[in-house]
Amino acid sequence: MFWMAFIFWMSTETFSSEKTLSWIEIVVRSLVPEISTQGLDLIHTVIRKAGHVVEYFILGLLLFRSFRGGSISSWNWLWPFFTVVVVILWAVSDELHQSFVSTRTASAADVGIDAAAGILAQFVGALWHRYREK
Repeated sequence: MFWMAFIFWMSTETFSSEKTLSWIEIVVRSLVPEISTQGLDLIHTVIRKAGHVVEYFILGLLLFRSFRGGSISSWNWLWPFFTVVVVILWAVSDELHQSFVSTRTASAADVGIDAAAGILAQFVGALWHRYREK
């Protein structure tokens, strides 16, 4: 629940594109002073989209752990299924929230990125489970 609240907070005006650009520009220009505006915009976009991946990858891991609970079962395919469903629902609600914030925009592409990160977390979890069984 804490992580979902964190994601919600990241969707506020505090982390709007305009605000994150200012501090990313400071860091990038200190490392690469001659960077073009287009290059800076690309880096800014990549960092923002990577943020989506990290947020929802972690959410996917946490939700899986929550659905698994204290089960002694080796593996149940319902755990990753329900995890992905909740990740997608949370991503949609997050974008809906952003549509009400004046400095943010809702994006179906972001829902896709978020869903892919949640699914990736399930694959990583399955590989980890398989590795630990051996």
